Order: sequence, then C-alpha cells, then structure tokens
Amino acid sequence: MSIPPPRNEIAAQASKSTLQRVKSTGDSSHADHLDSSDFPEGGVTAWSTAIGAFLIQFCGAGYTCSYGVFQDFYTRTYLRILHHLRLRHVSDLQCYSWIGGINVLLTFSVGLVSGRLLDRGVFYHVMKIGCLLQCLCLFMLSLAKPNAYYQASLIFLSQGIGSGVGIGLTNVPSITVVSHHFQRRRALVMALVMTGLSTGAILQPIILNNLINGRLGFANGVRVSAGMISGLLLIAYLLMHTRLPPQPQAISYTRVLRNSWRDRPYSCACLGMAAFEVGLFFVLFYLQLDSRLHGLSKGFSFYSLTIFNTGSLSGRLTAGVVSAYMGIPNTVIGCSFISSAVIFSMIGLRSEASAALIGVSYGYFSGGFIALISPLISYLTPEDSDIGARIGISFAMSALTFCLGAPICRAVLTSHYIWWRPAVLAGVSGSCEVAFCFSG
Repeated sequence: MSIPPPRNEIAAQASKSTLQRVKSTGDSSHADHLDSSDFPEGGVTAWSTAIGAFLIQFCGAGYTCSYGVFQDFYTRTYLRILHHLRLRHVSDLQCYSWIGGINVLLTFSVGLVSGRLLDRGVFYHVMKIGCLLQCLCLFMLSLAKPNAYYQASLIFLSQGIGSGVGIGLTNVPSITVVSHHFQRRRALVMALVMTGLSTGAILQPIILNNLINGRLGFANGVRVSAGMISGLLLIAYLLMHTRLPPQPQAISYTRVLRNSWRDRPYSCACLGMAAFEVGLFFVLFYLQLDSRLHGLSKGFSFYSLTIFNTGSLSGRLTAGVVSAYMGIPNTVIGCSFISSAVIFSMIGLRSEASAALIGVSYGYFSGGFIALISPLISYLTPEDSDIGARIGISFAMSALTFCLGAPICRAVLTSHYIWWRPAVLAGVSGSCEVAFCFSG
C-alpha cells in the first residue's frame, strides 16, 4: 500500500501549480498557452460580451463603412471646400476622400494603444472614453452648415479625426475581449462578432440615406442617427466583461514587433491585409457614386452599398463555419483570390444588374476575408498575452494603407471619372495580397 505524501508537500505542489497558472495568464513573457479548460466557451457572461462586441462593431466600424453615403452627399449637394480654399488643382472629391481616409486610419491605428490598454486591465475606461467621444463627435457633425470653409473644418475634425479616435478606442478591445471567454470556439465567435460591422454597414446606409436625403435634412438626420448610436453603445458597454487578469508589466511593443517580423507567416499576413484594404475601400467609398455617375437610378444607387454589405454579411456568417473544415489560412487565401478577380469586373459596370452582381459577389468574399482577420492573427500568435498587441499592429498597417490608397485611387480616377483605372489598381492590390498569403 502506497504512503500518501506529507500535507505540506501537497500544499507546496498546489501553490507551485497555481503560480504557474497565474504566470501563464498574466505574464507577457511566458510562452505557454492557457489550457483549453481555462476558457468557459459559453455562459451568460461570455455570450453577453460577444453581443456587446457585436454592437460595438455595428456602431463603430459599421458606421465608418457607411461613409460612402456622406461621400456622395458631400460631392453632389453640400460643400464646395475648394471654392474657399482656391485650390484649383485639387478636387472636392479628393478632400472628401481624405475625411473618410483619416477616419479609417484612426479607427484601426488607434488599436495600437487601445489593444495595449486592454492587456493592462483598463478595458472599461477605454470603452467609456471611446463611446462618449464617438457620440459627442456625431452630434458635433450635425452642427455643420453647407458652403462655408470653417464648417468644412468642423466636418473634418468631428467626422475625420474625433469620430475616428473614438471608434478606434473601442474597435480592437471589443474584438480581443472575446478571446478572454473562448478558445475552441474563438474563430467562430469572432467571425460572428465581425458580422456586426456588416450589419451596421447594411442598415446604416439605408437609415442615413433616408434621413439625410429625406425630409429631416442633414442636421436633423445626423442627430437622429447619433441618438440611435448613443443608445446602442450604452447597451454594449453594459454587456461586455473581461475575465483574464491584467498583465503585471506593460507589453513591450519593441519586443512584440521584433518577434512578429521574425515570424514569416504573421508578417506576410499583415502585408497581405494591408494590400487588400486598397480594393476593399475603393468599392466601399465609390460604389454608390460610380452607380450614380453611370446613370443608374437614384433609388438603386442609394441601395448599392446595402447590396454590397448584404453580401458581406453572408460571407462573414459562413466564413467561421467554412474555416472549421478548410482551416483559417486556406479560407483566407480562397476569399482573397476570388475577391481580387471580382474587383476587376468593376470596369464593366454599366447596368443595375452588373452593379448588383459585383456588389453581392465582392461583398461575400471580402466579408469572409475580413471576418477571419482577427481569428487568423490569433491563430498565428504563439502567446495569448500578445493577441491584443498583434491585432492592433495588423489593423494599424491596414489603416495606413487605406489612408494612402483612397486618395491614390481618387487621383487615378481623375476629375474626368475614368473608372477603369482605379478598378485595375484595386484589383492588382488584391492580387498582391494573394501573393503575400502564399508566401507566408
């Protein structure tokens, strides 16, 4: 018969085991993953957090993806910025592209800071500041008046900079906090959370087009939209909860960057995502304007972004399921390859049928790609403690590419609206993304 070990030895072993678990949870230098049994994989708190993150994506990145409505409205009916600036070599459309470009740049690049703050345990403070700033800037946007330079500056500061920072503070933490509750189902739940972006991008263009271009007008329409966003953000803030303890030491971005760029699959994935953004936001910002200028009906043009985002929502919903069978990397490569092929077809956009087909098909496969960005980064990250930092780095690179890509597409488009040129540029950038994925 075996003799049980002394009680003090059992206590020492238990203490040692507990210490190892705390280290693996909170120390960013520890390379071991948390055991899958440490994640609840469900429950009220976990699913309420996922729902809250869904609403954050709906109100944040979903609103950003609705900028095509403002792009069309500003260009045709609202502002004449250059008349006051007297810059004849730059078009109004280029100025409006910069507003949307700066907004997207900040939406994703601020994740470098907010992702780190999440790891440091200040999730609730970051979310509170980001939600309040986003709401404030939307109400400030409603104060802008047409045909005045200082009012154009107000639009740039509120919609371009302020709203971008606010959304950026909530974007990466809302996605990353899901990883606190799920590991085995992480790719599926993150993909479902990202459908909030598509849902917002489907519904909000309809709402904004009917509010801004309807009886309410720009000011009251934006105020109604801002009130809706404020209520949803409050609900989202109350639903989300963290679970893992904060890290005792700040993440060294120097260390994370050094380790990341030595990681060939991760670095290729980041470069591929950055290349993909050029084509994605060309369609997102210019599909409605392209439809209008090709003589398609006003009603159809207003719903062109909704058609695109409906396809994107379908792609995001199915991406998590498909990746469970094909694998996340293979699904990403397939979606990016088909997306790059579809975008070349914008050269032939002439009718409502062609615009609808392009919108649905490109939206579906680009949506599948976007839904798997965060799961892909999580999949390629060896340390759970670095997920927030790595997602922030990849988002910042993508945002920088877009900020430069949107004005470049506008310059290639020219004031004569030669649509095949930016379509080719966007298609080539998508092809580069496929090449980077294969290289990784």
